[in-house]
Amino acid sequence: MSSKTFDNAQVVNRERFSTSVKVVVIGLGALCLVYAVANLPRTTIGWGFLFVLAFAALASPHVTLTLPRSRFAISFADSLIFLAFLLYGGEGAIILAAVETLANCLYLKRSGHPWGPLMIPTNIAINILATTTTFIVLLIVQGIAGPDFTPEKTQHLITLLGVLGLSQFMMSSSFAAIFHTLKTGESLWETWKKYCFSSSMTQIVGIGLAGIVFKLVNYGDIITAATALLAIAVAFLSYRQSIGEVNTAFAQVEEAERAKAAAERERRLEAESHASQLQLALSKEEQANIALRKSERDFQHAALHDSLTGLANRKNFGDVLRRMIEESKADSSIAFQVLFLDIRGFKDINDSLGHTIGDKVLVVAAKRFIRMLNPGDVVARIGGDEFAIILRDLPNADKAQKVARRIYKSLTQPFSLGGHSITIDLNIGIAPSDPEYDTPEEILRDADIAMHFAKEKNDGPAVFNREMRDRFLERIRLEMDLRHAVERNEMSLHYQPIVSLTDGRLIGFEALLRWHHAKMGMIPPFRFIPIAEDSGLILPITIWILHESCRQLAEWQKIAPEYRDLVVSVNISGKHLTKNLLIDDVVGALQSSRVAARTLKLEITESTAMENAEHTIHILGRLKEIGVQLSIDDFGTGYSSLSVLHRLPFDTLKIDRSFVNRVGEHGEDSEVLQTVISLAKNLKMRVIAEGIETKPQLAVLQNLGCDYGQGYLLAKPKGREETEELLYKRPQWLPSEQIADDDGQPRDGRSISDSITLH
Repeated sequence: MSSKTFDNAQVVNRERFSTSVKVVVIGLGALCLVYAVANLPRTTIGWGFLFVLAFAALASPHVTLTLPRSRFAISFADSLIFLAFLLYGGEGAIILAAVETLANCLYLKRSGHPWGPLMIPTNIAINILATTTTFIVLLIVQGIAGPDFTPEKTQHLITLLGVLGLSQFMMSSSFAAIFHTLKTGESLWETWKKYCFSSSMTQIVGIGLAGIVFKLVNYGDIITAATALLAIAVAFLSYRQSIGEVNTAFAQVEEAERAKAAAERERRLEAESHASQLQLALSKEEQANIALRKSERDFQHAALHDSLTGLANRKNFGDVLRRMIEESKADSSIAFQVLFLDIRGFKDINDSLGHTIGDKVLVVAAKRFIRMLNPGDVVARIGGDEFAIILRDLPNADKAQKVARRIYKSLTQPFSLGGHSITIDLNIGIAPSDPEYDTPEEILRDADIAMHFAKEKNDGPAVFNREMRDRFLERIRLEMDLRHAVERNEMSLHYQPIVSLTDGRLIGFEALLRWHHAKMGMIPPFRFIPIAEDSGLILPITIWILHESCRQLAEWQKIAPEYRDLVVSVNISGKHLTKNLLIDDVVGALQSSRVAARTLKLEITESTAMENAEHTIHILGRLKEIGVQLSIDDFGTGYSSLSVLHRLPFDTLKIDRSFVNRVGEHGEDSEVLQTVISLAKNLKMRVIAEGIETKPQLAVLQNLGCDYGQGYLLAKPKGREETEELLYKRPQWLPSEQIADDDGQPRDGRSISDSITLH
């Protein structure tokens, strides 16, 4: 066997033996740590102990120094272990030693200090075993010295700290030397002298700092503590400076040696390698130039293109559009069209399938845009799910609409992603080039307005005109004023009576929202309710309606005993139904007004209830637990599933006015009403018919067994004071023969109700 092979075998054997010893040490350390945790007095666990643990974990690593030209590191944080011995006993010191060593090892690892396999747990175990041994030595010394041997006495404190420091130093340095010897085969004594003896400075400083802190804790001597801390800081800085100087000296020597070797090597090889080095330098320079030019192109592309789809970004699109505007102003024959598009319901794709699928949908859309356009056209992703297109050389909006419809047809073709079949829809607005445009922002604004108009009408691409802008600006003004309408007392409630069709008894009222604008006068609900829905303002408005209607109901129920069970119906928006806060809002209105929950009825439209049936069932179930009544509104206009309808805990079903208005005009309509009423009865619901305006309508509903009704024939919606006056007058709510004219129409000639509700 060769000497090299023999040496390699020895190295392998040493490494195996060293690994075995490490495993044993780690096991012993774990046992000691478990013992310390199990026997730690409960009185020890407090803010002070937790603070020391946190300090050891977070601050102690920053006072760790690496010895010059060595794989060993020393830490001044040993003072925390000595302090733990004095304040929290041996068990607390063992736990702190484990935390402090782990924090130091992790810090050194992040700082680039090399660690071999198992060395971090080995270091932790060594410190635990050293601290455990010190604890045993301390117990022996205290047993010999007697009960009067306490750290509160200065002479005892010095002796105690000396014992702690000496024991801790001997044990930790011995363990370190043993492991280094096992790994390298060097002499144990030489290893200890060379690598470990210098770490005694750590123990000395640690002893002093622990003693000062202990005295400060016990006696609160701030001046002494400050002086000692200053001295320790000076010592630490001096030691760190000394180590830094040594490292600098070593680095300078090594650098000089490297420079000398390099100079000799360069002189020796200069003649024969000069040409090849020059060629290599030129080649590298050319490669660097190529890489630089590529990076420059990549940077320019990234600055002007969307990172996800690869399309032009908003800035790039704006630059192109600005040039097009300038060209069209210089040459009136140049015409172009700008399309603004967004993907309808894209948020639902993100929410249901995840943002990864959502991003892929955008990429698919981008590819389809590119396939549908001419090379001279420009398509850009403006942001989110919004895109914009410049169609060049199109003289009029009609041709732009044809292109937009082709784009719509292509984009709405279903496709598959991640096992999901996906179909997207588009809203497209078109803004033709016009001399009035001076900036890209202006034409994009108008294309956006047209897109919102197309979204509202849901009737294909829309071409911008100035009327749209006026309507859009009016909508913006209304939305801004609507935000403050409640606090300005511009909102009010009208109440339309709901009457029993069997005995003419007043059942309650439906609360209907009215807005009397300070400048525009009365604004009809069909104008401001959609704005409130889209902007989210419907939520605070509905909360106000709940509180106001319940408060008013509480006052009217006190007028007479027969009014104690009056019910007020409040329409709930679909947006509000999706929020769990609806429960809290209803409870708040009931508590503030102190009306019985059974006298508040919440009306939800059929389409809203079916939009997310499972969520609706959950929310309505919680509302029923509160005790409020529930009504399904505008029944017959949506698409109810009977399998879902019977699970919804509605108390009443309100027939939409469109079915009531046609009674008498078409014979089959009474059959539809009869079917709806029978369905409600089978589902154990009461039936309310809205929009009753003629006596024939009333008669048909009574004959079919409809429970309740509301409409102009019975009573119009009125303000608070007028409604209260009717309550005192106690009128006959069902009309007499004299109420209708000969043709059966109401005297005021009205044919439709104005009870616009919050749908």
